[in-house]
Amino acid sequence: MIGLGSYLAFVGVSLLVICTPGQDTALTIRNTLAGGRKAGVATALGVAAGQAIWTIATSAGLALVIAASEPVFNAIRLAGAAYLIYLGIRTIVLRGQSVPGQSTSRHAFAQGLLSNLSNAKMVAFFISLLPPFAGPHPTFTVLLALGLNFALFTLVWLTGYSLAVERMGDWLRRTRVRKTLDAILGTVLVALGVRVGLETVRV
Repeated sequence: MIGLGSYLAFVGVSLLVICTPGQDTALTIRNTLAGGRKAGVATALGVAAGQAIWTIATSAGLALVIAASEPVFNAIRLAGAAYLIYLGIRTIVLRGQSVPGQSTSRHAFAQGLLSNLSNAKMVAFFISLLPPFAGPHPTFTVLLALGLNFALFTLVWLTGYSLAVERMGDWLRRTRVRKTLDAILGTVLVALGVRVGLETVRV
């Protein structure tokens, strides 16, 4: 068990991290524009599912093994970078266009899941975030509970983003506006991918 003060501190740090725009936010907006609210929510579910998997890995000690293996860690980092760059370039090239089958809820969920699982920062992040708030002798159950809380907070936040984008859907999907937004989102995804590929993440 953890104290109320520690939990509230965890919630505060989590919300600060979650509310800072990043690749998950960009991907959720992109898919909401492409496939509507269902695609956006499915993306959020995929991201949260990825975080839940990293939570289990961290709670079981597997994340530490991954972080300690430089080849594995770098492989995940480079795969994540390549995936972001691919999504970004595709968004720029196809800006304003609807591609059959690419905006379904299943496809959006898979994108959110893959984006999160291939994000090497998640390994370092969960290893550094969860244990300090889990007490002097963190147990599997406590670490799991904290990580799933974080995934739930993320799901709620990204779902809110998706609903907000959908409410402005008619205006945002105007051809000129949509092309501009796709170009911006695509550029952001490519830039994030390049940054992830070039930087060194230390655990």
